[in-house]
Amino acid sequence: MRNEYHRKSPDARKQPPPVPGPNAARLKEAAQLLSTVLTFALPADAVLSRWFREQPEIGQHDRAFLAEAVFGVLRHKIQFDEWAPAATPRQLLLLWLTRTGGFSRRDLSALLFDDEEAWLDGLRRKAVTAPSLSASAGLPQWIIDSLSAQHPAEFILALGRALMQPAPLDLRVNTLRQSRDEALQRLQQDGFSAEATPLSPVGIRVGGKPGINRHPLFTAGAVEVQDEGSQLLGFLLAPRRGELVVDFCAGAGGKTLMLGALMHSQGRLYAFDVSEKRLARMKPRLKRSGLSNVHPQVIAHENDSRIKRLAGKIDRVLVDAPCSGLGTLRRNPDLKFRQSLESVESLRVKQAAILASAARLVKPGGRLVYATCSLLDAENGDIVSNFLQSHADFAEISATDTLARYGIAPSGCGQRLQLWPQIHHTDGFFAAILERRKV
Repeated sequence: MRNEYHRKSPDARKQPPPVPGPNAARLKEAAQLLSTVLTFALPADAVLSRWFREQPEIGQHDRAFLAEAVFGVLRHKIQFDEWAPAATPRQLLLLWLTRTGGFSRRDLSALLFDDEEAWLDGLRRKAVTAPSLSASAGLPQWIIDSLSAQHPAEFILALGRALMQPAPLDLRVNTLRQSRDEALQRLQQDGFSAEATPLSPVGIRVGGKPGINRHPLFTAGAVEVQDEGSQLLGFLLAPRRGELVVDFCAGAGGKTLMLGALMHSQGRLYAFDVSEKRLARMKPRLKRSGLSNVHPQVIAHENDSRIKRLAGKIDRVLVDAPCSGLGTLRRNPDLKFRQSLESVESLRVKQAAILASAARLVKPGGRLVYATCSLLDAENGDIVSNFLQSHADFAEISATDTLARYGIAPSGCGQRLQLWPQIHHTDGFFAAILERRKV
């Protein structure tokens, strides 16, 4: 696409073509790929990336179909399993194509074997008259059970259906480079379907699946891909110019870059993570951003000596804790099969340890934000409540009041922030603000 920042190039209005229908070769390859994904040995996006990397001859249209088919099956697999418990990967693909992919049996007639036609006919006659809540919501029973403690079935059904929809593309404007109005105007001039996000004052929502990573705004660091819900965490932490700030689980740095922009690149912002590989992915993003106050540092664990040296000195600490990721099922539908009650319990131990360690960094009067992209209270409110019971020097402050200072008012937000895809049209996010009492 474009490689200049100020001048619109001739193909600025091009959008990716719609996902094509299957042919025999595409269907066969999709079944092979899906078979690998369904082992759940690796994240689905990692399997697809490796598959495409090892087969560079696969064209753009085929890649689009393969990705759409695999993720489509993952989103609806629990429904399909109730309809056809012993379905093969190829049969699951046929179900996706005919039930949710927009293709009729007539569209696929040339691709079907005789037994597949009879199989599809049999399923059509064998309608599930009373599907389970698990199948209707597309969520495993253990997640249904976990949510049922706080929410009625109607809420869970609406949540599950929202999570089965693909996520939109949200951008965060780097206000050190450009204002949101300027970025929005440029995208609209270039033919993108773009609008301001309803909650984040620095967010833009883009329709379709454009190649935004080749747009001049992206290559110049004026916009970054970041879900609107994730953007709100920066406003909860509310770092100021000249402060000492820590992003405790920085990962690839999406939230770090936002914090740096809120600080106007003044002060010192440490980006800690136990993964050198994740922090390495921050480097090109950091270079594009124009920030000069970010200091990525690999730590061995939550009690690393680097952390001990900063104890009691930090103004603001963000803990975006490792979690089940169930709030991101629109993007990562395989997580509902790769997580379990046992894995969540293991994560709870890690979350509590990380929160306690990060709290040691906060100076009196300083702020700590604990956040996850989980939907489960076990990883969210329970962790915060347990922390407060054992840390009398911390008090919780209102997320509603903090966000209101920026004109942000999420529906249903109270003392703590909980974003729901079916209500807020973001990923599922939780956050609580903890302040260390002054001596």
